[in-house]
Amino acid sequence: MILFPAIDLKDGQCVRLLHGDMGKATVFNDDPAAQARAFVAQGFDWIHLVDLNGAVEGEPVNSAAVEAILQAVPVPVQLGGGIRDMDTVTHWLERGVRRVILGTAALEDPELVRTACRRYPGQIVVSIDARDGKVASRGWVETTEVKALDLALAMEKAGVAAVVFTDIDRDGALSGVNVDATVDLAWALNVPVIASGGIASIADLRALLQEEESGIEGAISGRALYDGRIDPAEALALLRNGSESR
Repeated sequence: MILFPAIDLKDGQCVRLLHGDMGKATVFNDDPAAQARAFVAQGFDWIHLVDLNGAVEGEPVNSAAVEAILQAVPVPVQLGGGIRDMDTVTHWLERGVRRVILGTAALEDPELVRTACRRYPGQIVVSIDARDGKVASRGWVETTEVKALDLALAMEKAGVAAVVFTDIDRDGALSGVNVDATVDLAWALNVPVIASGGIASIADLRALLQEEESGIEGAISGRALYDGRIDPAEALALLRNGSESR
């Protein structure tokens, strides 16, 4: 199982939001590239990037920070936030992003997802962010009546490589990952699911690891890594050894 350290970009800085509220951002590093290098030095094999301003504005905003990270680290990067047309998908994949994450576009422009999956098989991921099981979009500003499971099934049919599932009410709150909802979604899909939102401790990672056979590919952690609640060496050893023993 992969542990993805999260770098959320707002106004060129590395931040974490509380419940997805752009007005409740804590700055953890004003040099995102340095933060990415620190994660690699700790042993992480992937970096998870989100352009928070881009997610709200509908187009890339923190491109300079993303470019700096791509140049700074040798590990694969997956990027989401404000990617809502084919040109932007192509732009980032050609510049070295390993996987592009589509969020709002998955809800509002499913044809874009299908086209992107055909053109770049294995490199398109969708992010499904939910409140009480209903999908939120446009940087979590709007909550729809679309069920997360229904959208996930449609995106699997479109050909996505994986689904990132975030429980917004837990994101950044260190209240514990929503294991039940994540596992239910993973069992319902054939594509891998990446858990996100609320991961606060090694215990959360252990709980997800115990359900790995449901189809959980990994987990995204932000605040708990920044404030020391999760020790990177301990977490990586747990997930790597646990996965190898299965």
